[in-house]
Amino acid sequence: MNKPRWIIKENGDKEKVEKLAEVLNVDKIIANLLVQRGIETYDQARVFFRPEISDLHNPFEMKDMDIAVQRLDQAISKNEKILVFGDYDVDGTTGVALVYRFLRKFTDKLDFYIPDRYNEGYGISFKALDYADENKITLIIAVDCGIKAVEKAEYAKCKNIDLIVCDHHNPGEKIPCALAVLDPKRPECNYPYKELSGCGVAFKLLQAYCIYKNLDYYDLIRLLDLVVVSIGSDIVPITGENRILAYYGLQQLNTEPLPGLKSIIDLSCLTDKEIQINDIVFKIGPRINAAGRMNSGNKAVELLITDNLEYANDIAGQINLFNDSRKELDHDITEQALELIKNNPEELNAACTVLYNENWLKGVIGIVASRLIETYHRPTIIFTRSGNFATGSARSVPGFNLYEAIESCSDLLENFGGHMYAAGLTVKIENFPEFKKKFTKYVEEHITNEQKTPVLEADMLIELKDITPKFYRILRQFSPFGPQNMTPTFVTRGVFDNGSGKIVGKSNEHLKLKLVQHLGDNRCIEAIGFGFGEYYDKIKDYKSFDICYQVFENNFMNQTFLQLLIKDIQNIKNSF
Repeated sequence: MNKPRWIIKENGDKEKVEKLAEVLNVDKIIANLLVQRGIETYDQARVFFRPEISDLHNPFEMKDMDIAVQRLDQAISKNEKILVFGDYDVDGTTGVALVYRFLRKFTDKLDFYIPDRYNEGYGISFKALDYADENKITLIIAVDCGIKAVEKAEYAKCKNIDLIVCDHHNPGEKIPCALAVLDPKRPECNYPYKELSGCGVAFKLLQAYCIYKNLDYYDLIRLLDLVVVSIGSDIVPITGENRILAYYGLQQLNTEPLPGLKSIIDLSCLTDKEIQINDIVFKIGPRINAAGRMNSGNKAVELLITDNLEYANDIAGQINLFNDSRKELDHDITEQALELIKNNPEELNAACTVLYNENWLKGVIGIVASRLIETYHRPTIIFTRSGNFATGSARSVPGFNLYEAIESCSDLLENFGGHMYAAGLTVKIENFPEFKKKFTKYVEEHITNEQKTPVLEADMLIELKDITPKFYRILRQFSPFGPQNMTPTFVTRGVFDNGSGKIVGKSNEHLKLKLVQHLGDNRCIEAIGFGFGEYYDKIKDYKSFDICYQVFENNFMNQTFLQLLIKDIQNIKNSF
């Protein structure tokens, strides 16, 4: 893989930075980081650093919300049967669990349905609608899917089933004729925040119900640990309303998580750790996802709706085994895919990766696509067989609009959906070669040289002397971190080790340093570079170099100190 290209963001407007630094009584580095994130006033900073539930938008600003709430209230008051339907991934299963857990306090005529990834595929299925009809269900609430379910909505209507869609994906040309379609991305929807997760949209429905019925929010806020797991797992921006939901969701997750989440936390070795978004992305989310990938998403919902810790531990144990199997499978399939590319010059030199193997497991091909991008930095689609079709999972690289690329081939597709960086699609097997050719041509014509190179983005250039305990205390308050509010990353030029640097780890793979920036500095700061052991011989003997890094706090042997986490090293040269 090529060395990443460093990009240092433009500093915020100087006048705005200076003014904000003054009103907040912070240094200009902190003020600049805020202005870069669109925080320019005292009030905006207050919402950013001290978010309140009262800062959430009025849910009735979302199109169709009034219709949805009135219909939900009618169903509960008339004792109608309600089905909560959701996608099989984390966003869908947490959304189903959220709605189910909340509504069961008001009705016992409640059921949930997660489609089988392999037999039904993504989204609302005819099988699920037939199930609802056979069980005399008159209202379906669909979470994290449905915005493109035009035919399914018509079918539900024919069965006299009302459908409320809670989705966050981009709509197609036609909006389904459901009773209510809640999706802030609808062109005619004026809801002020567009980046909610599917579970987040379901939360807004329940929030609206609370307002409509004049109910206390406590029971709903108590379920925000489910919402933050969806936010982290679905990689939505941690801005605006998502930041508020994530902030309180993390508090819940760290203090009093639901039994099912507590079981997953324990299995993820996070019991005594302050859980952050990254822990959801890499540990909690993949385990919940493994149920739908390897077995059934129903298992995940059962885990998340139970109040019995013993039962939760039992299901979590099963799901953890699914996750172990998933890891083994995605490793094996990734290795097979890498071999296919390495042994074929045409694939090796292509502008994108498009591979098909009918024996690859549908549940892990999205993970494999992401893994391949780590090696070959280019748009990637991995296909496998699903019945008479090839079904694919696509991932992109920063800056390249994958959804538009796939859309340009829509004449060859049975269906597709997603967004700029991730998508799913289905093509007839006989049309796969033509799709691959057309998609590859589009990428060749639209991808830029910059997009072909891995990027390491830093917020700003600072000096080591700027890193103080007070600076770090404020930096921590920028969390929760995630898309559009990533962990602050810095560049410092011309640093060198004070002579005590060494390589550590079982295979001498890591680099541990004590860094100074100027001769005569009596203060040094520790740094660790995981996987940078090979750099030791290059930078020893007081050679200077530039570092891109993040700042964190290390607790070791009852001592707490600041440490730099090195992301990359460049421009090594002699200091003297």
